[in-house]
Amino acid sequence: QVQLVESGGGLVQPGESLRLSCAASRSIFRLLKLGWYRQAPGEQRDLVASITIFGGTIYADSVKGRFTISRDSEENTVYLQMNSLKPEDTAVYYCNTDPATVGYWGQGTQVTVSS
Repeated sequence: QVQLVESGGGLVQPGESLRLSCAASRSIFRLLKLGWYRQAPGEQRDLVASITIFGGTIYADSVKGRFTISRDSEENTVYLQMNSLKPEDTAVYYCNTDPATVGYWGQGTQVTVSS
């Protein structure tokens, strides 16, 4: 049973933008804090940003001022707007609850920032 589905990744140049989407099941979206995580090759999976059901947000220091997490209650979707992308943002991005639920990890979406 699919609970969270990520999309929107791609290949961009440094300084460009991308918006990631996470379509969530209704029950998850309305009851739980949701977050975006990322994992670069050889690195651990880290929380990038999260948003509560009331819209409160937190961000990793590395993305503050560049990334914005938001939620659309009509679409049960969480977004991650990524601006001023850097090569070090290259990773597979995942959506999950915060804290993460093991059974909710999906395939993720690849973001590659390269000139």
